[in-house]
Amino acid sequence: MEVSGPEDDPLLAQLHRVQCPVCQQAMPAAHINAHLDRCLLLHPAGLAEPAQPRAKRRRPSESSALKQPATPTAAESSEGEAEEPDDGGESEDRESDDAPPTPSGARLLPDFPGARPGSGRQGAGPRPAAAAAAGGASPRSWGEAEAPEEEEAAGDADGEDDAGRWDADADAGAAAFGAPGGRPRAPAAEEVRQLLEGKPLADTMRPDALQDFVGQGRAVGPETLLRSLLEASEVPSLILWGPPGCGKTTLAHIIANNSKKHGIRFVTLSATSAKTTDVRDVIKQAQNEKRFFKRKTILFIDEIHRFNKSQQDTFLPHVECGTITLIGATTENPSFQVNAALLSRCRVIVLEKLPVEAVVTILMRAVNSLGIQVLDSSRPADPLSHGGNSSSESSVLIEDKAVDTLAHLSDGDARAGLNGLQLAVLARLSARKTFGKKGGQSYPPSRVLVTESDVKEGLQRSHILYDRAGEEHYNCISALHKSMRGSDSSAALYWLGRMLEGGEDPLYVARRLVRFASEDVGLADPSALTQAVATYQGCHFIGMPECEVLLAQCVVYLARAPKSVEVYSAYNNVKACLRGHQGPLPPVPLHLRNAPTRLMKDLGYGQGYKYNPAYSEPVEQEYLPQELRGVDFFKQRRC
Repeated sequence: MEVSGPEDDPLLAQLHRVQCPVCQQAMPAAHINAHLDRCLLLHPAGLAEPAQPRAKRRRPSESSALKQPATPTAAESSEGEAEEPDDGGESEDRESDDAPPTPSGARLLPDFPGARPGSGRQGAGPRPAAAAAAGGASPRSWGEAEAPEEEEAAGDADGEDDAGRWDADADAGAAAFGAPGGRPRAPAAEEVRQLLEGKPLADTMRPDALQDFVGQGRAVGPETLLRSLLEASEVPSLILWGPPGCGKTTLAHIIANNSKKHGIRFVTLSATSAKTTDVRDVIKQAQNEKRFFKRKTILFIDEIHRFNKSQQDTFLPHVECGTITLIGATTENPSFQVNAALLSRCRVIVLEKLPVEAVVTILMRAVNSLGIQVLDSSRPADPLSHGGNSSSESSVLIEDKAVDTLAHLSDGDARAGLNGLQLAVLARLSARKTFGKKGGQSYPPSRVLVTESDVKEGLQRSHILYDRAGEEHYNCISALHKSMRGSDSSAALYWLGRMLEGGEDPLYVARRLVRFASEDVGLADPSALTQAVATYQGCHFIGMPECEVLLAQCVVYLARAPKSVEVYSAYNNVKACLRGHQGPLPPVPLHLRNAPTRLMKDLGYGQGYKYNPAYSEPVEQEYLPQELRGVDFFKQRRC
């Protein structure tokens, strides 16, 4: 009995179709082996066709797109966006997705300056109708200039810097909301709502280019070695370490965009959901890509500290031989959470908490991309009282001090700042109908103002960076201990409050205070230990938040108490003596041993011991072994 396959039935042959990994051509599964033999002989480099000059790589629809002006009129922009793509556009998009990687430097469509409304991406501007039908411009390479030479020369002559170019991009983004007669029209409140709904603003505003990555000049600044390597597409294995919202995932996203332009595979996994089998599947595919197509693979593991030691060992041989380039992101200290063997094969990049200026820049980009007008809080006039219907005036406004407050409350977390901005704007848009009248004065229902109080209400409290199980936990308790040791009660209260407000267990703090009372205060104030133990019991009885004042009282008492480390230092000398002793430890002297039986007494146990209460004057007697006679652990460190 013969078993029929897909090749025996024309209908099944059409259903079981596969795609050639070299030329991307679809065919029946039964023909793929023979096709691969011919295809690899024709294209040994693994590409469907060799790199051709830029003029020969243009698509049929590109010529019309190139003839369009770089900055379309408002009518053209709105018309192009309103039209639905035809079948040709859909097939062309599919062809673009399935095509092999474009060689470095090849650009299929020109870049148009400005910012597309709602995209949140720098450099993706409003497209003319022909470009929109063609599926959009190809992403720019890092090595390419951002603007034509004529525009760059004009920008240099005007003395514009990066901030000036950003303002120009913001103006172009506002012009994308076209109005009749070519005048820019600000988006309506409903348009802003649609831009904010459905996707977090932090993900929408994620930059695609390294020049838009702000706040991490020390790690990837213009003169750094890592910046040069990234621009040359020579990405080493990296461990990105930094607090939440500092740009670890964004930097990986930028590396992914650049890698795809140079034909490098970029695979993303999250250690919170991926398993070891998923990692092995990616590594196996990377081995095939490297063997058959000479293609590199970059594997990005988010939250890599979630992998245990054995799971991290899976990467070792493949990172060593170059099968994959590993990029891991973690908020925990790699010294404790990543294998030492894996750390030796990767370079640790420390990303700092974003400064307030960088967060303000990121928030202003989001505000400008949404078409929200920033209101100077020093203006005496109420913007909501103006009933003008000018299309150039935005329907949504935000106070400048609200942006500053949001940047400060974010505590260096750009994700928290952007999400807080999104929450505040959406809340005001949803509640604007209930504020049609205020103080007897009527306000236009189409105008919405986001104030500083709205931002504070959205965040509720400061975004405090604190992890009870992470490095910040140990950093803060160390700062509290050292502040009390230095008798700085004010600083000690600050670190105590930072720990408690961040969610620290009060009993943990109380236990540390008990230790401090004996280690640092010691015999200088013996009642300090009683105070610390009473504080621990009180915290156990009443809990938070009532016990916070008990901890504050004990912290201030210990900070102001006299300090003595005599006992602590002497005991450390004893430990050093015991751990550094070579050979067997000396026996206990016979006169110090207990003799509960006759046999022990006959062996000399307890003989010669002088019972101190039986003498009226001090007794001369040795209490240390023969080898340690004369050693004083309070005065010398070694025995």
